This record gives sequence, structure tokens and C-alpha cells, in this order.
Amino acid sequence: MLAMPIVLAIYLTRHWKLSWRIWLVGGATFILSQVGHIPFNALMTTVLNKTPLANMPVQTALIFNALFLGLSAGLFEELFRYGMFRWWLKDARSWRKAVLAGAGHGGVEAIILGGMALLAFFQLSALRNVDLSTQYSGATLIQAQAQVSAYWSATWYDSMLGALERLFTIVIQISLAVLVLQAFVRRRGYWIWIAVGYHALVDASTLLVTASSNVYWTEGLVGIFALLSLVIIFLLRKPEPETAEPAVEPATPELVIKTIDPTPEQLNNSKFS
Repeated sequence: MLAMPIVLAIYLTRHWKLSWRIWLVGGATFILSQVGHIPFNALMTTVLNKTPLANMPVQTALIFNALFLGLSAGLFEELFRYGMFRWWLKDARSWRKAVLAGAGHGGVEAIILGGMALLAFFQLSALRNVDLSTQYSGATLIQAQAQVSAYWSATWYDSMLGALERLFTIVIQISLAVLVLQAFVRRRGYWIWIAVGYHALVDASTLLVTASSNVYWTEGLVGIFALLSLVIIFLLRKPEPETAEPAVEPATPELVIKTIDPTPEQLNNSKFS
């Protein structure tokens, strides 16, 4: 989760000879979107819990929450991405630059989550051989014991699911960046709302499957969206704009005048011409 987005960024910047600034701006856009997104979700949760919506049946509440969270994620991330292209990356109007910016967006997300996973590894490593009853009691003790046991009994392939999901998500984030770019290169604003809708669909459907099934079905669904995103990425691929070379004006021929001093013999012969 930490290495994969960095390796991808190194490859893209070197292979396409693009600036790291594009990747970094894409990553910073993700962080800024969450600065607004996370407090907004917390605020709306508090507000909605004080309304009759808090008493919805469980299944209805699940669908409502999935739609709400998916739409809020789509709005915040895609509108911030629009702002990125509009004000921060004004020179990024090519398919390759959109791919790199999307890789930065999804890459920084993967790095943040990978850092959190690494921190959890250190914490659970410290608790692995510790008598938890000396630190916890009651229900908290049972919960801590179950968490430590589940973590260290996980199979190696279960441990890799987080990295696999990040791989899929980076592909999805790249497709969203390419979709938002179309609003600028095609001059049609509805492409932004297509990106918002696609983002909301991915998040909402993933939340619904997570709540009703196991993690393998969830990752399978995210993988399907990643394949669909690859199709979107390459369907919207356009040739890179050619760099105009300065016109070269033809050289003006120089008029060379040679001065010849005639010999006496030439002067004598000239009177007969």
C-alpha cells in the first residue's frame, strides 16, 4: 500500500517525462477534499440522528446511508478535482497528465491508509504476547482479545486484500480524473456530474455489498469497477497535443560583389569588344 503508488508514480513520470508536481497536486487534492468531506459527514450524521430518519428500518437505513455516503464522497472529491484542473493544474489538458493526477489522488489515499495499517501492525505486535487482562477488563478485554486473535490468525492472502483494494481504487481514481478532464477538453460541464455519479455508484454499491456479504464479494465488486474504469480510461484516450515548433524563416541569400582589378592585357583586349 505504501510502495505501490510510489513505484507507479516513478514509472509514469519517467516514462512520459512529466513533472512530479502533477502527481503531488493530485494527492494534495485528495487531502483537501477530505478536510471538508469528513467534517461534513460527521455534521450530517449528528443532524440526521435528530430527525425521524433516525427511526428508519434497518434495511432502509442501510440503503439511505450507502446512497448518502456515496454521493457525499462523489461531490466532495470530484468538485475538488474540478477545482484542481480549473485553478491548480491549468496546464494539464492532456490524457497523460490526467492519468498522473489521478494516480496521485488514489496514490496518496493508499499511502495514508497504508500508514494506518503499518501503525496497527506495530500496535498489535506489541500486544501479541502481552497479558491483556493487566490493561483491560470486562467487555473491553474480550474485544481486545478477539481483535488481537483475529489479526494474527489471518491468512497471508487475507492480509494482501488491503493492497489489492488500493490497486483497484487507484485505477478507479485515474478514470475519475480522466472523466473530469473532459469538462475542459470537450467544454461540456456534464462530464463533472458523470464523474460524481460514477464515484457515488462505486462507493454506495461497495458499502451495500460489505454490509450484506463477506470481504471477498466486496473486493470482487471493486475489481469489476476497476476493469470498467480501465475501459473508461482507454476509451477517452486521445493523442497527446503536439508541441508547436517555432517556424524557421528561410535564409536570405547574400549578394556577394567581387572587385576584380583588370590586367593591362585585359584592358588592351577590351577595345576590340
